[in-house]
Amino acid sequence: MKINFTKMHGLGNDFIVIDCRKKKIAGLSRLIKKLSHRHFGIGFDQALILLLSRKADFRMDIYNADGGRVEMCGNGIRCLAKYIWDRKLSQKNVLAIETLAGIIKPRKVGSLVQVDMGEPILEAKDIPVKISSEFEVRSSEEKDSKAIIDYPLMIEEKKFKITCVSMGNPHCVIFVDDVDKLPVSRYGPLIENNPIFPKRTNVEFIQVINKKRLKMRVWERGSGETLACGTGACASAVAAGLNNLTGRKVTVHLLGGDLKIEWSEKDNHVYMTGPAVEVFEGVINLWDDKRLAADSQPAR
Repeated sequence: MKINFTKMHGLGNDFIVIDCRKKKIAGLSRLIKKLSHRHFGIGFDQALILLLSRKADFRMDIYNADGGRVEMCGNGIRCLAKYIWDRKLSQKNVLAIETLAGIIKPRKVGSLVQVDMGEPILEAKDIPVKISSEFEVRSSEEKDSKAIIDYPLMIEEKKFKITCVSMGNPHCVIFVDDVDKLPVSRYGPLIENNPIFPKRTNVEFIQVINKKRLKMRVWERGSGETLACGTGACASAVAAGLNNLTGRKVTVHLLGGDLKIEWSEKDNHVYMTGPAVEVFEGVINLWDDKRLAADSQPAR
């Protein structure tokens, strides 16, 4: 069996896109886990599966490198939109794409893609986060919902103050003085798998540069540290606003590049603008359950 794929990235957060509108692939989760290996497979952070939708123009299923399915990926949906436009699968400048996080709408903005990520979710039970009853959550000024802001979380010998936000997937945002010196690979998995996060969590470590700029490193749930995370940048911008550290329009500097994030006062939606890049196309040859090979060719 042969499967065509396209390798793409958004600021170094890399993906394969597989068009499954006309065919199903058995054992997809197990296959993706094998293919994600950077030495024995193709190598990627997530796999994006393009499907038909009864609710929207298309559907996007997202799998992390560990084979687990997740709700949403900001960099991923920009890449999927570019894939659709480049192949003329739709003539619309604004797409409606069904995800586990709801219907997300990317649109063309010159050479970039802007995505309406919807409203941030601040309720602990909806993120979800199981916090101690002894901690009184603070009300968000924007809504009546309760936001988890500066919640004390002990990880080994270190106390972190966390702010939790969902952008359709869970995020734990932590503000630090020097993000470059923080051992992300040490604390990231410990926080990701902490019992207060029933579905695990993505973890963002943020250094505030000024009222308009944030510097971010991210530990992604099921993938490890990545060069960029779109939903993480959105969650971090919201968390910075909740902590009165920035305004509503910020540039988030990630290891792979910059994203423009706006938390709109008009509709409470978060808008993310950034690039999407196609790297190459390839064919996966499935010889049997124990052997996988990928032959690639340059992108057109």
